[in-house]
Amino acid sequence: MSSSMSFMSTPSAAKQLAEEHPKRVVVKQNSREVAASSVFVDCSTIDIATSNNIRDAVNQKCASAKFYDCPLSGGSLGAENGTLAFMLGCGSDDCNIEVLEEILSMMGNPIILCGGPSLSLLAKFCNNYCSGLITIATSEAFNIAISHGMDPRVLHKIFKTSTAGSTINDKWNPVPGLYPDAPASHGYQGGFRIQLMRKDFALAVDAASQVGARLTLADTALKVYTEASEDPSCKDLDSRVIFRYLGGNEDWAVDRSVSQAD
Repeated sequence: MSSSMSFMSTPSAAKQLAEEHPKRVVVKQNSREVAASSVFVDCSTIDIATSNNIRDAVNQKCASAKFYDCPLSGGSLGAENGTLAFMLGCGSDDCNIEVLEEILSMMGNPIILCGGPSLSLLAKFCNNYCSGLITIATSEAFNIAISHGMDPRVLHKIFKTSTAGSTINDKWNPVPGLYPDAPASHGYQGGFRIQLMRKDFALAVDAASQVGARLTLADTALKVYTEASEDPSCKDLDSRVIFRYLGGNEDWAVDRSVSQAD
């Protein structure tokens, strides 16, 4: 069995892959015809329509080939530590489940079966919609506390043991200096780019509109991510740079040291 994986950041890039890559891989591989049991795994986070177009393109080139949508989560920290979470668009009864798990487990764990085609993309949209809202709320809460003179390390500790706790607070905290490995503590370098969060958030909003699911926070949050992704001081940086977009004090530690010295 042959396998092929793709990781594309935008629908347009994935569409180009659908038009070019399947032909190149399915027709020939190592100067021979590809086996009928070829497996294609696309880890892009793109709209469902584009993903379905890729599936159709693969099937047109080789009717017996199997295409799977499989977005991932975990960001740069997950990639570096081999702890990426994969959302796989199939059920436990899929004939290729063993080879799929073998391939994906080389890069991360867990591998979560979402039930069928496109459902993994829907899961990723919902995850990033929720994560995006939590990032904004966490940034706003810490901005309030710091502006009132509170030590954010104390609030961070409280959040970790209370109902405001989250992965964003614990491992991706938007305030510089609270979690040493977070992008915020490194000038917001690395991580998940603000433009990609804006893209995924918009995909979630679009998915909601397709089924008439009511959203009460979407318009404001999408506006925040759109403006932040266009702000020169935030563009191309980790999406937790929302704290900077809000005007949060990134030099809180220096200011506290000066205040205590006085």
